[in-house]
Amino acid sequence: MSYITTKNEYIMVSGNRIAYRELGKGKSALPLVMLIHLAATLDNWDPKLLDLLSEKQHIIVLDLPGVGASEGKVAGTIPRMAEQAITIIQELGYEKINLLGLSMGGMIAQEIVRLNNELVNQLILAGTASRGGKEVDKVTGKTFRYMLKASLERVDPKRYIFYNHDEQGKLEAEKVLNRMNIRQDSYADKAMKVSAFLTQLKAIKRWGKSQSDDLRFITQPTLIVNGDNDMQVPTENSYDMHEKISGSQLIIYSNAGHGSIFQNADTFSKDVFTFLEV
Repeated sequence: MSYITTKNEYIMVSGNRIAYRELGKGKSALPLVMLIHLAATLDNWDPKLLDLLSEKQHIIVLDLPGVGASEGKVAGTIPRMAEQAITIIQELGYEKINLLGLSMGGMIAQEIVRLNNELVNQLILAGTASRGGKEVDKVTGKTFRYMLKASLERVDPKRYIFYNHDEQGKLEAEKVLNRMNIRQDSYADKAMKVSAFLTQLKAIKRWGKSQSDDLRFITQPTLIVNGDNDMQVPTENSYDMHEKISGSQLIIYSNAGHGSIFQNADTFSKDVFTFLEV
């Protein structure tokens, strides 16, 4: 796998050294910029998924300020995180991109579109919800509950946050987590700081308590994906976004939860290629 041995690259943005990684440069006319979930660094992308996507796509993943090896402070709101992301993308030299957001990354992606509609050509929203969506304001409580459960069982919290809590979910979680754990320290990003994690949680809660959104500002071709049993950001939100975003496509993977795109890496990568008309 190539992503597992892809090191951080750095760019100076607004006086801060920002970490990012690229795969498949030159494979597509536009890069696919991917924004990750809560409490995650560049090491939390499934290497199998990124390798599959980079077969036909130029992939860019990045640490926003204050996350992983990126300098600066984590923004206190989702819209401010979107502003940070736009600045980084433009500093990398891109005036037009395709954009994928997973969970919190999907919330940031929506705000990017709101702030700079012309920047985003096509949009993919995975395991996420719109502003004021169902139980978005409960993410903090759920996260700590699953973290406690995982701690008692001495397993990675992602086992319960991202995958079904049955035996099959355990097996699927182990597959993905084992792939991530192959990365050696010499290729690793810096760990997530607790203070940064708590700031992200507050931003999500604030966004979840905000007035619900009609999403009319999203005019790009949009693909919405989720598992049929997302316990972190309820699957109902994906149906709601599909109804609100005109012309959007919706894919729901069976027997999957919040981490459906990792669990179904082979299928999801093909769905992305179809959507992007590769």
